[in-house]
Amino acid sequence: MFDPVIAPSGTLLGLLQRGRGDGTLHALTAPRAEALAALNHCVLHDPRHDWQVENRSLYYARLYLDLNGELDAIEAHLFDPEDVLDADESRTGLALAVLGHLASYGRLDALQLLRRYAAHGVNWAWALDELALRDDDAGLRALAAPVLARFPRDAEGEGELAAAVRDAFEPRPWRLWADDPRESIATRVRAAQETGCFDRWQRQMNSTGPRPGWSVRAVFEWAEQGVERGTPLHVPAARCLTAVAGPEDRPEIVEAARTGTEGARCTALRYLADSNDPDVLDLVEGAVATGSTPVVEAAVAAYERMRSLAAVDRARGWVHRPDALGAAAGRVLACRGAAQDRDLVLAALREAVRGEGPDAPTLWTLVDGTGRLGIACAAPVLRHIYRETASSHLRGRAARALAATDPSFAAGFAIECLWDCEETTRELAARHAETGDNRVVERLRRLATDPAEEDEVQTAVRSRFGPDAPTV
Repeated sequence: MFDPVIAPSGTLLGLLQRGRGDGTLHALTAPRAEALAALNHCVLHDPRHDWQVENRSLYYARLYLDLNGELDAIEAHLFDPEDVLDADESRTGLALAVLGHLASYGRLDALQLLRRYAAHGVNWAWALDELALRDDDAGLRALAAPVLARFPRDAEGEGELAAAVRDAFEPRPWRLWADDPRESIATRVRAAQETGCFDRWQRQMNSTGPRPGWSVRAVFEWAEQGVERGTPLHVPAARCLTAVAGPEDRPEIVEAARTGTEGARCTALRYLADSNDPDVLDLVEGAVATGSTPVVEAAVAAYERMRSLAAVDRARGWVHRPDALGAAAGRVLACRGAAQDRDLVLAALREAVRGEGPDAPTLWTLVDGTGRLGIACAAPVLRHIYRETASSHLRGRAARALAATDPSFAAGFAIECLWDCEETTRELAARHAETGDNRVVERLRRLATDPAEEDEVQTAVRSRFGPDAPTV
């Protein structure tokens, strides 16, 4: 999947792509055709950089409801000939998730569209998972025949069916079909269930991983095999060292961290960092200076896991370095530094935004640290990140940091956060947004009664309406 093109933050499309609360508020006041065009663009061209951690589906579904939007564009997208050519679930996943939420709100057209796509679409498994949560038993039973017809009645087809049953995110349809009164359906599904269970057991029995009695050298060799296969194994290998290594093995491990092969060096650095070895900080610095890119990344990651006072003290000296270790030192101070480190964390935050922009991965930790340390003068930078980042998770972290550092947050960004796409951001807003604005009171009441809203958000809303809460 290509990285999405994100429109400027000041446009309606840019706001909706980011999942900002202001996107909904602007869409409701814009011409309906313009708002629906922007909404359809977002749903049909997933704007998320990481769809596995960022939420958009409920946000977009609610806007379809508020605009009374038709589903013609989603239908055309799902059943476009490209669906056969592009089986990547990222092409249709967001649209199917939006339909699932609309179905839970009672949109019959969305439910029927999901059923049709589950029967005929390439990404049928996703549609079936959505229906498993929303459809009735009769609707699911009607899909048994078309879904099973996807799998030929030969050895290869039965193997694919067993894998589909085994890997299903929602097992409800398969359990229904295993008890289907049509013997031809029930027999195939039950056989697939049994095969899937056997496959899982067989994979566990055939593991080629560490065995009792392995030596330190054997663990290093296993880690190197992972490098050769392109599958890094230094993290589990370091855990294995914890089980097999004794005090007499330390010289070998230290030497591996200094001069070993890539797999052994990464494993040794991780192990020594986790055990707070007295030489590990020097070894990390040496690895960053002389190691390959994977070794540098492993060394930096291992260092960031350390929680010792020595690691924090070393960060104060490393934070000025213009390399990966300097960036890691800034994150260590953000997580574990003290009040004396505020200026260093603020400088790291500013440098990251200036050098890498508002979507830099390092900002996640730095933004959290800014809020943790209460760096009030960081508010302008945090506001910039909040407005410009394409990551709804990073925006939520910026909102949380602003709540701790910016006195204007409750009357400003907290209000639009009530419409944000991330439930954690809506929860934060529900606890902080000032209620002098009539929109806030109305929104809180709607969230309190919305069956699709997360429990944590509704708990926060109820805290504003309780007997000890301020007047709403």
